Amino acid sequence: MGRTTFDKARKAIAKKKGPVEALHQYSRDSKRLHKAQVRDVRLEKLAATRRKTDRPHIERATYFQEAVRQNEGKPLDMDTIQELIKGFVHQFDEELAEVKQARRPGRPASAREDLLKVKITALEKEYQNGFLLPVLDEETNVTMFERWDGNWAYLTQMKWARVSAEGKVQPSSFPPKGEH
Repeated sequence: MGRTTFDKARKAIAKKKGPVEALHQYSRDSKRLHKAQVRDVRLEKLAATRRKTDRPHIERATYFQEAVRQNEGKPLDMDTIQELIKGFVHQFDEELAEVKQARRPGRPASAREDLLKVKITALEKEYQNGFLLPVLDEETNVTMFERWDGNWAYLTQMKWARVSAEGKVQPSSFPPKGEH
């Protein structure tokens, strides 16, 4: 990561005054340093939150990129795309079955089991209404997608679509806005 606001403020003060350690507790410069440190902490929290909310989209893109690479970078037909979506939607089924089986009879569901049920339900609902994924049946988009290196900004430059369980395809934007 680049230089922080705190580092920049510290350097500017050192250039003006000399060693920063000799500042008075309530001086303008010490307040400036404190303000810069608070800003850096706030920005890091925002970045961590953003990374956490972006993770499911990155994982989804990685899953479909792997399928494109296995197809040697060629566009996929709609039947293959539907099978890939079904595979993604039902990726947690096996783990859910294991968690259910590990639970003793009469015991309440574990937090992990509840989380898996929620994930599966949300993915199934999204698939019924239109599953968001990169356009995988156009040569130029597939080529771009195959070159993707994990960068969020690169994903926004590609074409995206929503594919429903019935096979209806609607162009969509990325990142998705609101509830998907």
